[in-house]
Amino acid sequence: MKKILLAIGAFLAAATAIGMVFSNIIMFIKKKTDEDIVKRETDDGHDVFESFERMEKTAFVVPSAYGYDIKGYYVAPHDTSNTMIICHGVTMNVLNSLKYMHLFLDLGWNVLVYDHRRHGQSGGKTTSYGFYEKDDLNEVVSWVKNKTGHRGLIGIHGESMGAATALLYAGEHCDDGADFYIADCPFARFDEQLAYRLKVEYRLPSWPLLPITDFFLKRRDGYRAREVSPLAVIDKIENPVLFIHSKDDDYIPVSSTERLYEKKPGPKALYIAENGEHAMSYTKNRDTYRRTVKEFLDKIRDSTE
Repeated sequence: MKKILLAIGAFLAAATAIGMVFSNIIMFIKKKTDEDIVKRETDDGHDVFESFERMEKTAFVVPSAYGYDIKGYYVAPHDTSNTMIICHGVTMNVLNSLKYMHLFLDLGWNVLVYDHRRHGQSGGKTTSYGFYEKDDLNEVVSWVKNKTGHRGLIGIHGESMGAATALLYAGEHCDDGADFYIADCPFARFDEQLAYRLKVEYRLPSWPLLPITDFFLKRRDGYRAREVSPLAVIDKIENPVLFIHSKDDDYIPVSSTERLYEKKPGPKALYIAENGEHAMSYTKNRDTYRRTVKEFLDKIRDSTE
């Protein structure tokens, strides 16, 4: 009996250690510094930071339902109420959104950029990969609607986690959400993405590590990985979605976007970029990316006139 109790104790201790370590990695993923982001973006040829400092913009603060502030900027040089909201990826912040901001400004749209929870200037203690971020996005959309007097079109562009957040938001707020979405390299299911990264980064099997981690994630942060699933809600999204992914993405496989595209009902478009790693479709395919986005926006405008 003593040996059995010792074995049970050893198993529980090991499970607790595994659960705490891997749930910590998920909840408190290491973020890039402003300096890291500026250097990477500048090295990639996105010379956007000085112009952002100079341009006229409105800083805003929106209270999250979860008890912290969401912060960002509204840039509106055009005489229109049409607005693009840009959602950055995990570990990034609003600085990573500026290249997309300039893309949409050049196409005649006003733009809102903001920091997700626990990123940049926004509050929040943990990162939830879209589970809580989708509700913060809902507050941001409401802010834009009030700012514009509920006039004009609202689109959401998301990159990586930001794309998953946009799709999760669209699935939950499909009756009164944005008018269209551009999802650049989202994951289809967070549990599958975690299993994939466990295999690639740690050479570890998903079982039993993922179930143990999921148990701790639920108790520590209130959700399970399988609950963060754009694939589970994509069939609820009737508004147009442009899906974008690099074919050689080695962080989130292109098959994630292909599955989402296939299951999405109603108007949709798909652009698989020839060049670039994860979240690099625009950087490595600028002309084609811009042309694809412009054609998608033109169709949106034409269908609403």
